[in-house]
Amino acid sequence: MKRDITVIGLGAGDLEQLPLGIYKMLKGTDKIFTRTEEHPVIHELKGEGVAFIGFDSIYEAHDQFAEVYEDICSKLLLEAEKGHVYYAVPGHPLVAESTVQLLLEKQRKEEINLHIIGGQSFLDPMFTALHIDPIDGFQLLDGTSLQRDAIEIRHHVIIAQVYDSFIASEVKLTLMEKLPDDYEVKVVTAAGSKEESVVIVPLYELDRVASLSNLTAVYVPPVTEERLLYREFAKLRQVIAKLRGPNGCPWDKEQTHESLKKYLVEEAYEVLDAIDDGDEENLAEELGDVLLQVLLHAQIGEDEGMFQIEDVIEALTEKMIRRHPHVFDNAIASDADKVVTQWEAIKKQEKGSENEFHSILESIPSALPSLLQAYKIQKKAAKVGFDWNEEAPMWMKLQEEISEWIQEIKEGNEEEAAKELGDILFVIVNLARFHGIDPEEALRQTNRKFIRRFYYIEKSIHGQGKKLEEQSLEDLDALWNEAKGQE
Repeated sequence: MKRDITVIGLGAGDLEQLPLGIYKMLKGTDKIFTRTEEHPVIHELKGEGVAFIGFDSIYEAHDQFAEVYEDICSKLLLEAEKGHVYYAVPGHPLVAESTVQLLLEKQRKEEINLHIIGGQSFLDPMFTALHIDPIDGFQLLDGTSLQRDAIEIRHHVIIAQVYDSFIASEVKLTLMEKLPDDYEVKVVTAAGSKEESVVIVPLYELDRVASLSNLTAVYVPPVTEERLLYREFAKLRQVIAKLRGPNGCPWDKEQTHESLKKYLVEEAYEVLDAIDDGDEENLAEELGDVLLQVLLHAQIGEDEGMFQIEDVIEALTEKMIRRHPHVFDNAIASDADKVVTQWEAIKKQEKGSENEFHSILESIPSALPSLLQAYKIQKKAAKVGFDWNEEAPMWMKLQEEISEWIQEIKEGNEEEAAKELGDILFVIVNLARFHGIDPEEALRQTNRKFIRRFYYIEKSIHGQGKKLEEQSLEDLDALWNEAKGQE
């Protein structure tokens, strides 16, 4: 025989607002369980002799709200084995009531018979207390599990279940990630009852409000100040769309995937410069410039009817999940090397049939800087055993290539000499890779070092009121050594 549980919604206000049928049911029931006894209707019915058994103490026994709700549900199921259980909850049973959702899951599994009756949601009294129309855009969120990315600051936002100062503090900190510290919010307690209160506070004081209780919700007004939307991805997308729109910027409107190629490369290298400089503020700006290029390409794709930014995001998200089964599935990869091996294996599977020929080098972009491209080519070849196991043969090969280069220079064969120089650089890349050195990064550091020392020379000569081109090599070398000594 299935267990029977009837869930009764107590509404959002006083006893006078309770439907007559529900009032009679509550008055005619010997024992009523309730998630919390902190409700105006319960206070008044107790005065009329109705017995309630609250689960308020369970909140103190657990650290997580999910555990509280599971515990309440378990106790209700045990009681239902003895007979029909009546369970009263604030508001409407299907609005912001996790315990009822757990009971519904039990009903879906045919473990209980669940009956849901009555209950005015707290939302109508909230809308009345706040004088807002939800048709303008509205969100109802749970304060016990508030997520920053779920908050739509352009809509009316009501955050329910802000029981105490701890939850209020968590809500405050989450909102501060999207809004100014002094942004005004409203704290509404016991909406629709005689005890209703609406307190307006700056966000930073949210957890200091004295009236926080089981009947408290926080209202966040929609953001109307344009500047406050600048942190929102949707706003950035709108800006890019407008730049390429009919009344947009002439330069932006005429750009194509081809014309933007060089800018993406330039912006990527400016990111590297910011990283090398250790300039976090500039790094954020330069990453924004890279993001601008991504959004411009996505907008061009949308304008041409080919793809849009959601397609870019979807493809990337799907790929990250697919190629990280050790994070999102049951695969195991205990260190970075195993992760890379697994990544390459998954990429290989994605290419299709094993009988179809694919070069291991085809995934290396042809537009990479030549030094970096050489490094990646060698790394790929080494993975299948096409590599020296020691460095001695590499040094011999380097000497051989240098000799061949010198010979071509002596004979005046410029084209062949250029090829031999390429061979020398290729061997040097191999030596760098053998010793775990990224040659592209090593050369970047040397370039930066040269610029830094040469700048010292230029500044010193300028400070003496002289011209750089009129100085002797010996004088310039002396200044170079001065710069070197200061590092």
